[in-house]
Amino acid sequence: MPKQDIVTIGASAGGVEALKTIVAGLPAAILVVEHIGGGINGKSFLPEILTRAGPLPAANPRPGEKMRKGKIYVAPPDRHLLVEDGHLHVFRGPRENGTRPAINPLFRSAAAAYGNRVAGVILTGMLDDGVAGLAEIKRRGGVAVVQDPQTALYSSMPLNALEYVDVDHIAPLIEIAGLITTLATTEREAVEPRDEPVVRTPTNLTCPECRGPIHQEQQGRIIEYRCRVGHVYSPATIEQEQDATVERALWSAVLTLEEAADMAEKFGNELGEEAAEKVRRKRSDAAVLRQILEGSSSAKRK
Repeated sequence: MPKQDIVTIGASAGGVEALKTIVAGLPAAILVVEHIGGGINGKSFLPEILTRAGPLPAANPRPGEKMRKGKIYVAPPDRHLLVEDGHLHVFRGPRENGTRPAINPLFRSAAAAYGNRVAGVILTGMLDDGVAGLAEIKRRGGVAVVQDPQTALYSSMPLNALEYVDVDHIAPLIEIAGLITTLATTEREAVEPRDEPVVRTPTNLTCPECRGPIHQEQQGRIIEYRCRVGHVYSPATIEQEQDATVERALWSAVLTLEEAADMAEKFGNELGEEAAEKVRRKRSDAAVLRQILEGSSSAKRK
């Protein structure tokens, strides 16, 4: 009769305040991924914040550190956090859903290592990182917990989890700590893992980050896109990343056109009477692209 004494928590936008609310008095090993940047000089202050917020000490794990109950392990900036054979591993692997650390690698590794002892928790955040990992925890017999979207500062991650995962518990933020405590201390009937094979399909897409070929992976209701080197995207994330790639390419085109116009003006005498027309045409093309891009940026802000 398992207890869920391995708790994995994923959060993104708005996650720091949410984590501070639930970290007090949790009788389990707590593994946390919060989408963060590179920190200050590569350091995050999230462990200190969580330590002050409750009685459990929080820290970035050392590579290979043995996992212990009664401690909060926080993925360090720019490193994925994995658990295997009772030990914690941090590494600078390929980004997943455009982030590092990402939630899915932690959730998947915990599910593989501990099966039905794992509780996965999705908190506030944008887009859908963590959904595939939560589905894997559920598939291996663990428990899926999602913050009530109405209590989330950003509801996208909770809403996507509810859409694609058979969630066990939906709880307001203030009730999640008590729920985790109950799961970690109460035995429940074991749930057998579900056999859901992964179906891999080639695509014509290329990875937004490394430009390598991408194939689609589908397991149950979860669809992801993975490139050869290991970058992984959900459908929502790959669309966002491709939009960013297109925008970078168009701004590069604006720069190239404006530099070409400057060059034609500088060497106008040598280029002859066609130079003025070249300058006009290139500046006009650059202005059209700039107008499109700036209009698109304004629409996104709205």
